[in-house]
This record gives sequence, structure tokens and C-alpha cells, in this order.
Amino acid sequence: MDNLRNASLFQPLELPCGAILKNRIAKSAMSDSLGDGRGDPTDAQIRLYERWAEGGLAVSIVGEVQGDPRSAEKPGNLVLGPASDFGRFRALARSGSANGAQLWLQLGHAGAMAHPPISDPKGPSALDIPGVACSALTADEVAALPSEFARTARLAKELGFGGVQVHAAHGFLLSQFLSPLFNKREDGYGGPIANRMRLLLEVVEEVCGEVGPSFPVAIKLNATDQLEGGLVEDEALAVITALDGSGIDLIDISGGTYFPGARSASDRAGGGAYFLDFAEKARPLTRKPLMVTGGFKTQQQAADALDRGVDVIGLARALVLDPALPDRWRSGDTGGPAFPTFTDPPEGGITAWYTMRLTEIGEDREASDGADLRTAVRDYETRDTARIELWNARKWT
Repeated sequence: MDNLRNASLFQPLELPCGAILKNRIAKSAMSDSLGDGRGDPTDAQIRLYERWAEGGLAVSIVGEVQGDPRSAEKPGNLVLGPASDFGRFRALARSGSANGAQLWLQLGHAGAMAHPPISDPKGPSALDIPGVACSALTADEVAALPSEFARTARLAKELGFGGVQVHAAHGFLLSQFLSPLFNKREDGYGGPIANRMRLLLEVVEEVCGEVGPSFPVAIKLNATDQLEGGLVEDEALAVITALDGSGIDLIDISGGTYFPGARSASDRAGGGAYFLDFAEKARPLTRKPLMVTGGFKTQQQAADALDRGVDVIGLARALVLDPALPDRWRSGDTGGPAFPTFTDPPEGGITAWYTMRLTEIGEDREASDGADLRTAVRDYETRDTARIELWNARKWT
């Protein structure tokens, strides 16, 4: 029985567009912070996605690829637009699609969470609270967003990437429109959830129309914002119901918000997948394939999720610790990687440690000894400070 359940992880999946994932394991989008500070891929980033492809997964998703440099989350983000180095992006697409894998770009816009030293934070509504300040998008700016996402998706297709994912989770712009905590608009994009999801549906429609019916378009969606006053489960289920009539090929379920003081998904009590119960509620509402991201550490947990109606398993930190984990599971080793234990971590320390580990993988270096979070934070911040200067010196048009 265990062998049969293990085999289910390695069955192909045909998406509604006709594209085929070679198995059910995905590297979910992470902000790998490996851009060169000018919006283009680095050698380490290209090698990182090649290593994940070599490790046996079906698809990797590059987190937070911006269409507009004024809406970036961090100076390590990629920016895909007319001024991009297309040769570098093509090299990334080729390397990430080795070994029968696919490489998708996540279409990002940080909105209110845009990094002020390099961006122009704008969200659904004006905010001025500790840690977040932004102005409100005008009606004309909102109307221009679907075309912006679609242009980035078209470029991704032209440069050889296997698909795109629309980012509507974790407190980034489209997630902000869905959330009553961020969205206080009084026009057709605010108020009840039917209005708050309007921009998302317009983005999905325009992206799908731009890339055509045979190119994969996924979406990342919060099950919950994990913030008081934010998006709640019933509203998220309403969005999934609406997406069933769209051209989306895969719904990636996650949760949480990168908001000052907010709990992360990994702060949830208990082990195992964080959003599997939500996925079970979503399953009767849509014919679209479902992916669940967050909390998977062992092959048994992944196989259990497939038994409960999930189609794709999204792994993030597990693949940072062991880029060849899919091949190891295929060989019959059902355990997971050894997760480090952090005592009294500083704010941002765990994220910085995993982010710097991605650099080591991309440079084919072994993991550093120990788990010195303060050193990781220092190195992470020093690198971003240098990139801010590069970002602001670049001519983007």
C-alpha cells in the first residue's frame, strides 16, 4: 500500500490547457531574492532552478516577478519588461525546464507592501499605520492593471517559460483587493466580496486571453489572511467558485499575510499541511486542479493530501533543505529533510536564513555550519542595501 501511495505522487497530471506535469510535486513560489539588483536573473538564480529541476520535481514557480519596477517587494525581485535582459531570462527558462520539469513565473505586484526605497507603494486604499504607508490607486490605475499583468505573461511565454501564476495571496496587491482590511474602496472594486474579487477576475481573463488556451495559467490564493478583519474562509471559497468559470489551470491554496506583526502560516499550531482542511471544502466547488502549499515535510503527508482530493503538493522550505527530495521520495525514502531548530529567532531571521541558503544552493555550496540567524539577517540586509543603489540607478524605460 505504501508503494502504491508513493507511486501516486509520481503520476502525471494533465492540466485543463492540455499541458502535462510529469508528477505531483511543485516548488511553490518563494521570494528567492536572487535577482541582480537591476531586475535580471543572476548565475546563482539560474543554477538554483536547474538544481531543483534536476532533483525530480514537476514544476518550479519563480516568486514575485514584477511587470512594473515601481511595485517591487524587494530589490532582489526580477522585473520582466521591455528593458529586461531577455538573454538572461531565456537562460533561466532553459535551466529551470531541465529533466522534464516546467518553470513558471509568478506575476507579482506588491501594492501597499512595495519596498519604499525602490518603489511607489499604492494599494486599494490609502494606509498610514506602523510598518505600512501607501496611497490609493486611482480608478485609471486600477483599470490599467489587467493589461500590465497580461503583458508580463506574454513576455514569459515568448521567452520560453512553461507557464505563469497570478499572485493573489500573502498580502500582495490582488490579495489586498480581496481583503476588507486593505480594501475600503467605495467604487465597483470595494464592498462585498463580489466586488473585491472583480479586479482579480479581470486580471485572470486578460492574462488567459493574452497567452492563449494552451499555455498554463495558475493562481495563488489565500485560504485566510490570518489577520483580524481580513479575508475569511467563506469569502475565499466564493472566489474559488468564481474561478471555476475562468481559464485558470491550477489553484494554489496558501495563506497568511506578509504584514508587520502578522502570524505567518508556519506559526500555526500542529504539524502537517496548513490548508488541507480548506482544500477539502474547496474541492466540491471547482473542477480545477488544486495545489496546497505549506507544512508538508514527509512523503506520507504529501500522499495523504492526494488521497483527500489535492492534485499537486507545493513544497518550499523542504526543497531548500533538500533540492533532490522528489527523487529521494521516488526511490522509496519516505522521510523528509532535517528541519533546523531555531531558539529565540530575531525578527525576520528564519526567512533570512532560508533565503541565504538558496544562494548557497545556486552557487553549489554546502550548507553553512550551524544556524546563525543574526549573521543571516546581516548578510541579507547588506546585500539588499547594495542592490537598492543598483535598482535606483537603472533606467527602466
